[in-house]
Amino acid sequence: MDARIVEFAEVLRQNGVRVSTSEVQDALRATAEVGLEDRALFRSVLRTTLVKRELDVETFRRAFDFFFSGAACTFEAIDKSLAKQLEEEGYLEGDLLKMVIYQMNLLAPEMSPLAQAILAGDRARLAQIFRQASLQLDLGQLESPLQTGFFTRRMLAGAGMERARSDLKSMEDELKARGLHAEGVEIVSRHVAAAMRKIEEAARAEVKRQSEARIRRRTDTVTEKPLHLLTQAEVDQMEAAVRTLAEKLKSRMIRKQRSHRRGSLHAQRTLRRNMPWDGIPMVPVFRTRRPERPELVVLCDVSDSVRNASRMMLLFMHTLQSLFVRVRSFVFVSDVGEVTQFFKDLDVSEAIDAATAGRTVSMSSNSNYGRALADFTRDHLGSITRRTTVMIIGDGRNNYNASNAWALKDLKRKARRVLWICPEDRGNWGIGDSEMLTYEKHCTQAVVVTSVSDLARIAEQLVPV
Repeated sequence: MDARIVEFAEVLRQNGVRVSTSEVQDALRATAEVGLEDRALFRSVLRTTLVKRELDVETFRRAFDFFFSGAACTFEAIDKSLAKQLEEEGYLEGDLLKMVIYQMNLLAPEMSPLAQAILAGDRARLAQIFRQASLQLDLGQLESPLQTGFFTRRMLAGAGMERARSDLKSMEDELKARGLHAEGVEIVSRHVAAAMRKIEEAARAEVKRQSEARIRRRTDTVTEKPLHLLTQAEVDQMEAAVRTLAEKLKSRMIRKQRSHRRGSLHAQRTLRRNMPWDGIPMVPVFRTRRPERPELVVLCDVSDSVRNASRMMLLFMHTLQSLFVRVRSFVFVSDVGEVTQFFKDLDVSEAIDAATAGRTVSMSSNSNYGRALADFTRDHLGSITRRTTVMIIGDGRNNYNASNAWALKDLKRKARRVLWICPEDRGNWGIGDSEMLTYEKHCTQAVVVTSVSDLARIAEQLVPV
């Protein structure tokens, strides 16, 4: 296992992760202590000892998933070199067999690494090549077994399949030019084709395995499951989890606010308080700083595509409303409607139902962020101050309408902060009718929240200290 960890560290280095020799030694000592029985603990130990920067965590995750998945076993069908197969089959023998083996050995150094590994039947080398190819893919985007074919082709391309195919075809042509009879060329060609099929099947099996593993991990709990995939029963569970998260965060933030209220030293009150015991020991008295609670304005897309995300964020922010001096809520699809009164008159859950049910805006129109932003800015920009945090919740898919990014720019100019909560992965921003890349430029911060777990990770960034 020590050799595997050393090799794993080298793979991380090859993919831009800074790993020192001393860190590898720390990893070896730590993994020797925890053993291999608990995979999660083993993974945690490696991450702790080998990864220093947050930006390297994703590379580590992808490398670990492939490297310690038994990838070499994926290529177990390739267990012999091409020369060994030809020798055992017996169709080529004597000087002819020697010539074929000699030519393969002569040509191999000029071939691609994948072609060399296929000729040698080197499973460990094949696993290493495909580990490297896997790291170039974001297999975290695998959301369905239906994507297996697409990611298999990308993995094969990353491993150099086309170059290997070309090299092996050139080898066949060279053998023919050297005098190998047609039947012999056919035998070699058949073995090469069989090896290539095994490689393709192995790559497909590995992508399928990773797809199934990721889908299982993603759907193990409601907090990890993408919001748009939640059933109605799971939406209820999600809301309970969000309430719990919000209450815990509220308690923590209130404690922080209290600790920040201490102002400067109040000299007169300090002297007066310490007079009875002549100031030994001296007990300082500080001025109380007036807590600065900002205002919150929530602008929320309630169209079908993001409804669960909107429900979650409305619930989260209104559970935390005591941290703000005032909370105003607006919803939109194309038109904008204010729903603040619902949250004053109704229970939070009932208010969210009313806000997302189309009682203030038409639900039959297509999303039009440009129009909604322009209308909101026209009607409400005057109420935005340097104490206002504007939070926009939506995927930024504008159905190819005008983006009206100027409206967002005006909001940012007047507000304390403009936050955008997007329930769509960053890799999809700017694709199709998405205007997120444009809108992001005019936000203080734009974050991805696709699950309750995502919300938990960035929750403290959304509320005032």
